[in-house]
Amino acid sequence: MQTKDIIVIGASAGGVEALRRLCAQFPADLPAAVFVVQHLSPAGRSVLPQLLDRVGPLPATAPVDGEALQTGRIYVATPDHHLLLRDGHMLLRRGPYENRTRPAINALFRSAAVAYGSRVIGVVLTGLLDDGTDGLIAIKAVGGTSVVQDPEDAEWPSMPRNAIKRDHVDYIAVLDQMGALLSRLSREEAGSSLPVPEDYIAEDRIAAQDFASLNKAVETPGRASKMGCPDCGGVLNQIQTDREIRFRCQVGHAFSPLGLATKQSEELERALGVAVRTHRDRMRLFTQMKTSAADRGLPHATARWATAFAEAEQFVAVLENAMTHLRRPPSEGEA
Repeated sequence: MQTKDIIVIGASAGGVEALRRLCAQFPADLPAAVFVVQHLSPAGRSVLPQLLDRVGPLPATAPVDGEALQTGRIYVATPDHHLLLRDGHMLLRRGPYENRTRPAINALFRSAAVAYGSRVIGVVLTGLLDDGTDGLIAIKAVGGTSVVQDPEDAEWPSMPRNAIKRDHVDYIAVLDQMGALLSRLSREEAGSSLPVPEDYIAEDRIAAQDFASLNKAVETPGRASKMGCPDCGGVLNQIQTDREIRFRCQVGHAFSPLGLATKQSEELERALGVAVRTHRDRMRLFTQMKTSAADRGLPHATARWATAFAEAEQFVAVLENAMTHLRRPPSEGEA
């Protein structure tokens, strides 16, 4: 009998403490392998495996590429690498960013769905925006089980709320009861897996690519939209099913609608900042040229440079006002 022996967990803001509390609850005889993605800075070394190793009876480690998985262990994604599952082993890949992150929760969840089907339990904990929601949908699409932290119990409720809003979540639990729930679910029969949608297989292959040595193209699923990728400028494909819309470019950068809107806001703010800085440099130049023209007794040139300065000053005021009123996209379960 196959059981639900693959537990994948995703967390973002507030996730370190939430993961410590959850992993402390796992029993020593947990008949499942646990895989964790916590959003991390790409620079430096993560001490999360050591933190989780100390809190409970299950050993926690950072896996190496190709390592065989074992039940009764916790595997923690390393900085700047997607953690992906294959039949019996793990991959660490520097594939394209998904929702501005690497490692990405969706990449882990999707790979688990493709490799293990109904044996997978997906868990979304505290965090901002909605990474993990599309991954939970993929897990449910193949017959797996979804578990979400109660938003009222989460330090940052956006990720749980978005997951609940967009997916038919099987279980909503407070953190202190989640360990017992996962232990019980892991002993249940998995049941039959459903066919894996082709789009998920293609996106899993994209996440696993090493683009420095790519020698075989993987076709991006979906249809070309009229939007460009804010990461690389390429065309974004829109991938749409009955329950979700997501975007992926030809390079492979992936976004949920909320993740895309957030990235667009960041790029717009950056562009406005560059424009303000450029106009201020122009004002310095125009002041210098006005002074030079005045010193040389050229009144018409002096007036032209003064007019140019005033126009640049007006542009700066408009741009700064736009930056002040630039609104971030909704994050609290409004995706």
